[in-house]
Amino acid sequence: MASEGDVITPQASGVERAGAGEVRVRRALLSVSAKAGIVEFARGLEELGVEIVSTGGTSRELAAAGIAVRTIEDFTGFPEIMDGRVKTLHPRLYAGLLARRDEDAHLRAAEEQGIEQVDLVCVNLYPFEETLARGDAGEEEIIENIDIGGPTMIRAAAKNHAFAAVVVDPTDYDGLLQELRDSEGRLSLGTRKRLAARAFACTARYDAAISSWFAVHTSEGFPERWTNAYEKVSDLRYGENPHQRAAFYAEAGLSTHLLAGVAQLHGKELSFNNLLDLSAARELV
Repeated sequence: MASEGDVITPQASGVERAGAGEVRVRRALLSVSAKAGIVEFARGLEELGVEIVSTGGTSRELAAAGIAVRTIEDFTGFPEIMDGRVKTLHPRLYAGLLARRDEDAHLRAAEEQGIEQVDLVCVNLYPFEETLARGDAGEEEIIENIDIGGPTMIRAAAKNHAFAAVVVDPTDYDGLLQELRDSEGRLSLGTRKRLAARAFACTARYDAAISSWFAVHTSEGFPERWTNAYEKVSDLRYGENPHQRAAFYAEAGLSTHLLAGVAQLHGKELSFNNLLDLSAARELV
């Protein structure tokens, strides 16, 4: 057990045995499109002794801030090619992410293949929705903003969340660093499950946006399938009846919805029936 003041020394190769939720974060892969907060997050990990592996622009940004970075090419032994379309899609990375730390067969395979474990992945995706929202992007630019490696890494880490943590939201950075400091470099199983749920919601929304764009641009009539993602706008005091729970969701990415631009001046928190009244009033107007 580490004592106060100890640092986590990265392993060179192999995967250490650990139970679910007991993995110490020794190596993290950071690959983000939106760079806000990533330098501070990486610096916090570095201070905890975590080895940072990174890609492309993220790697350059971290290196410019004085953070020691190992390139993805060095980690996989394979160069980034095809204008960055292929950089993280490599068995060495996914074996390190997907290995179960409590399975002898997985540990043996990792040792035989010289696999290096990856304990945390921090990814946010190419700005597909933002590119669409501009309104002036051509088809080629839109397609180039379909992320492939990012969702794959997110899903792999989320699937194996008992042993590999996944971070997709910068608002989680500070809280995760604090938990790692307080728990000798570990993240609880509860935290890992919460992060995995957020990760799968992220990729589901992303794929829904892509699917909807293709449906509109390839269907002459109404498409056979239509997929939308929704975000919670507000919890509600109760549902249609006082004993029911309720929340209000709006389609992801929309700038207007029932509560957009609405300020509650007084009274209790809104209920489901209040929203029905608000909707009816707007329709009457």
